[in-house]
Amino acid sequence: MRTVPTCILGSADENPIVTGAHDPDKYVEVGSFTKVVTGTVLQQLSAQGVLTPDDPVERWLGVPRGTGITLRHLAEHTSGLPRLPPGTSRRDPYRRFTDDRLRELLTGLDGLAGAPAGQREEYSNLGYAVLGAALAAASGQEYEELVAELVLSPLGLPPAAMSATPPQHSRLLPTRWYGRTMKPWTMTGAVLPAGGLWATPRTLARVLTGLVLDRSLGDPALGWQRTGPLPVIWHNGATRTASVFAGAVPDGRWTVVHRLSADSDVTDQAGLDYLRTARAQGEG
Repeated sequence: MRTVPTCILGSADENPIVTGAHDPDKYVEVGSFTKVVTGTVLQQLSAQGVLTPDDPVERWLGVPRGTGITLRHLAEHTSGLPRLPPGTSRRDPYRRFTDDRLRELLTGLDGLAGAPAGQREEYSNLGYAVLGAALAAASGQEYEELVAELVLSPLGLPPAAMSATPPQHSRLLPTRWYGRTMKPWTMTGAVLPAGGLWATPRTLARVLTGLVLDRSLGDPALGWQRTGPLPVIWHNGATRTASVFAGAVPDGRWTVVHRLSADSDVTDQAGLDYLRTARAQGEG
């Protein structure tokens, strides 16, 4: 069985634990970890008075009135919108999900919701695409500009630390049995705020600890997941080529696990196991 390239960083280890051909200093896909960055942009724009989390989405985007959907609903996955936009394909789900396509969908957003806003939680990449578009419209800035200004800079990171299009030579992707690099999904269009960023594992560790433990930008923003009994503040992500788990507990234990494999269940379990072991070591 092939070794899955894996990189683990955490509070219990001074140096990254690397297996296979992983590299803590190469850009990797972070998938839905992007959502906590988007949620933090929402938090910071709210702190600046640009918008509020309870703004109706129609305040900023061309959607029908009366959907009942707010920015908070989008951030908390309670908008009623489906997980994926209509028209996706298995081969490259988001290739046709361009900004123009999102604008078309917005005009009929009320018809896409499967439940009234606020009624139930349903994980939605489409919802975060809409949220990212609303943040850009409210601020008059591009999404990546907002990330650099409101998240990366306050954490002492350069603008290119998280990017939708890192240099090709700096990217790390898995290879198939016959040596060819696996092609990632197209995530640079409207889905970017839901899962399209790349970063190095070291950058992910800095973002995790800065936002969750150091609280450099205040309390953790909408978008982070919270799970007992540790309790863990965390988020994960999975794309065609990679999966990630990033989580921390209040006593200072933290970890980032990145694997060049889309099997997110294994990655999540590795992260939770690390936190349990690190916690036990700290208590002992």
